[in-house]
Amino acid sequence: MRTKKYVVHLTDDERKTLRRMMKRGTYAARSITRANIMLNLDEGLGEKREQADVAKLCGVSTVTVYDVSKQYASEGLEAVLNRKKRAPPPVPSKITGETEAKIIVLCCGAPLEGRVRWTLRLLEEKIIELGIAEAISDNTIGRLLKNTA
Repeated sequence: MRTKKYVVHLTDDERKTLRRMMKRGTYAARSITRANIMLNLDEGLGEKREQADVAKLCGVSTVTVYDVSKQYASEGLEAVLNRKKRAPPPVPSKITGETEAKIIVLCCGAPLEGRVRWTLRLLEEKIIELGIAEAISDNTIGRLLKNTA
């Protein structure tokens, strides 16, 4: 048997917090499962369990137990229990609220002469022609109009 790479030693406050989570049961299932894993991995009270045993007790894979212990060692208890917040996309949207409003106004207006309705391709050409946007695809226009329908 090899030694554990990430050993979990919980403080009394952390242990109390995890037990409270387990009793209340008003948290996400993922958080409760991870709290259970943390309590079973805790070596602060002298009990040492193998990761495979903890995995069987908690009904998860050994990889999950390993990942939880690794995350606790590197990021702390809060990171283990709560999901990471979504970061803003790396590339900001080219369509601003003002641009979106102009496109909707154009779409709601009368179509070009000789046409019954606006098509996405016609809208694309007209938007570029009017200078509302430098470049925009018909797919983007379709998504925009679908979301505002």
